[in-house]
Amino acid sequence: MSVQIQDSSDEMVSEINMTPFVDVMLVLLIIFLVTLPLVHQSVYVALPKVTSQNLVEPPLSIKISIDPKGVYLLNQERIDLNELQLKLQAEKQREPQSIVLLYADQNTRYEDIAKVLGTIHHSGISKVGFVTEDAAKDAP
Repeated sequence: MSVQIQDSSDEMVSEINMTPFVDVMLVLLIIFLVTLPLVHQSVYVALPKVTSQNLVEPPLSIKISIDPKGVYLLNQERIDLNELQLKLQAEKQREPQSIVLLYADQNTRYEDIAKVLGTIHHSGISKVGFVTEDAAKDAP
């Protein structure tokens, strides 16, 4: 693409004038910089309840509960994360096919759930089940 412009000396100048292009790019850059923070705002998401078949609890299951305050319970006994990992490792040694059933309140912080999942992973147990409520019970 060439643009030919005559200057006062009657010679042809074949250059593109970049000034309008740069002006438009700077305006677009400013618009994107102003609108970018609006895109990254978080939105409250109410997670749906699930409908599933009621399954029989496996005999080799370990129950871990997390309440909204971040209190951990292993088989209804209060426990901290370090102690939990030691007990899970001992259970893995005793019974390699153990299954962890994780009970968490819907108001439990994701950070607390992630810590427990990390602890379960580091203990060597690979089978984890998330226990939920049946949505059909809440329906009118």
